[in-house]
Amino acid sequence: MNRRDTIVALASLAAAPLPAWAEQTRKVPTIGWLHPGFSSYAGPNAAITGLIDGLREAGYVEGEHFKLEPRWGQGKTEVLPGFAEELVKIKVDILVAVSPLSVRAAHAATTEIPIVAHDLESDPVANGFVTNLAAPGGNITGLFLNQPSLAGKWLQLVREVLPEAQRIAVLWDVDTGNAQLRGLAAAAKGMPVNLQVIEFRTAVGLENSLNDGLKERPQALIQLGSPLINALADQTAKILANVRVPAISMFRSFPERGGLMSYGPVMPVWYRRLGRYVAFVLKGSTPAVMPVEQPTNFELVVNLKAAAAIGINVPQGMLLRAEDVIE
Repeated sequence: MNRRDTIVALASLAAAPLPAWAEQTRKVPTIGWLHPGFSSYAGPNAAITGLIDGLREAGYVEGEHFKLEPRWGQGKTEVLPGFAEELVKIKVDILVAVSPLSVRAAHAATTEIPIVAHDLESDPVANGFVTNLAAPGGNITGLFLNQPSLAGKWLQLVREVLPEAQRIAVLWDVDTGNAQLRGLAAAAKGMPVNLQVIEFRTAVGLENSLNDGLKERPQALIQLGSPLINALADQTAKILANVRVPAISMFRSFPERGGLMSYGPVMPVWYRRLGRYVAFVLKGSTPAVMPVEQPTNFELVVNLKAAAAIGINVPQGMLLRAEDVIE
């Protein structure tokens, strides 16, 4: 379901009266937050800032209309199931789960508390999170990318910059599932390309696995979608710059931190949409009837300074198509 259809489907929900508990000033709803990445709530963080902004746009102010109860994995994904159970025990009113592993942990912890998901890596129907996109049917709804074909776009862009590249590494967070990896393998069929898969699970695992994988001297690298890849964009960009390997990511945090390029959803908008979904639940809507939304707006970002540093000439046609060129 695209954004326009979702907006139409949710329009009537927005006008729903506030539930009884929301009208009681003595009780401020608690929103649980489950994320495998790193806590920076005291400072700027795109995900949680977007959530708060989206809620504010819907008329909900933190501290006055809701309070946040955040749980960050700090790069250790194995702690997420315990955190999900903890949030259920303290009886949060809504549980926001970011990443496939967070959604799985939340799903296992409760079938009653509304869960609003932000998952850019997996298929919610295939994973059993929802019955279908238009009518989820359970206690989970939210934002799911579910476009394995996007991996083929990353391969296309890499080949456009480096048409001679045959040894291409793939950085894959195993905990996100293999949908994107299968999509990339399908796109590579028939091409003179050898894909070298670099697997990781934790933040430490990402850096260690990447350093080991780069010893095979790939000509380019594709980073599959993962919240940890987004969170560690700075470290990844530095490692790749040191060995002069061009790479692409789903997240613009990568070129902004010195990497070559990114192609993916416009994340600030996407996080604000997450806040709006939470607002619908605060107004009394149930996930069972709230359609799952998928992104329709994507952006290409290219870092020309990074390209010059590793000796890459970015085609003019790509620069003309890019929404943002960093110089």
